[in-house]
Amino acid sequence: MQQRFLMIGLAVVALACIAGGKQDQAGAIIPKAEQAHRIESVRAPSPVDEAALVEKAKAAVRTLGSALKAALEAALRAGRQVDALSVCQLEAPAIASQVSAQSGMQVSRVSLKYRNINNAPTEWQSQVLNDFENRKIAGENPANLSYAKVVGNEFRFMKAIPIEGVCLGCHGDAIGPAIKSKLSELYPQDLATGYREGDLRGAFVVVQKLAP
Repeated sequence: MQQRFLMIGLAVVALACIAGGKQDQAGAIIPKAEQAHRIESVRAPSPVDEAALVEKAKAAVRTLGSALKAALEAALRAGRQVDALSVCQLEAPAIASQVSAQSGMQVSRVSLKYRNINNAPTEWQSQVLNDFENRKIAGENPANLSYAKVVGNEFRFMKAIPIEGVCLGCHGDAIGPAIKSKLSELYPQDLATGYREGDLRGAFVVVQKLAP
């Protein structure tokens, strides 16, 4: 009798396996469709609130932009135009690191015509910068140009930086001799000159890794 029950049990398990079923911890057979549902439930990624990420990125960009402008204007008000270069060389990376730590996002600046090699864009950033240029040529306001996208498990945001008058003393096409000499000393491969007000200097970049 025990052998008969054993044979029946084995037959049931065999039929379940043929049908694609499995047993749960209690021994019940899980239909194949239910298996797939449970697997998808485990693998389903957490929803991404892209709108919230964009607002957070915009706030980080505003913080960085305001801090950089304030530091630069303070140096210029003190009549130290040459010393203002130290704001871009030394203070800007430190301020960006501070904003990154506070926001929990990686915040930086990039440009196609970079002065500091650390501000050279990646491939995707170059594509966005070129798109910004094309949109500006098409008539869009440079101050409103932005980009946001989730790629894989990474959120990416960029905000264009139009050149302002305060920047032309070091980035324009009429740079004084003292500034030129200092630029040659600090940045022998400088590309960031010849701008006019309203040109695109580059862009702020915000990147945040997302949960897989």
